[in-house]
Amino acid sequence: MSETERAARGWQVLDMAGRRIGTVDDVFADYLLIRTRSWLPVDLYVPVTEVSRADQAETVVVAAQNDHEAYELWHRPLKKAPHD
Repeated sequence: MSETERAARGWQVLDMAGRRIGTVDDVFADYLLIRTRSWLPVDLYVPVTEVSRADQAETVVVAAQNDHEAYELWHRPLKKAPHD
């Protein structure tokens, strides 16, 4: 994700099929903190390297097939920065 494609708080997060996963809760240099939309919200720590698109429509698309895969990949804080 380049500087011109930076996501912002409150943007929608979609999976690769266009289904909503949640919203951007915070933006850091190396990852996005995503809050899921379930009745028991979960924080996802998505590396910026896994963001395939952020656009002017305030939408972020991540490299996950669905919300379950997103949870399996990113429900724990990153142990190291994705660029290492």
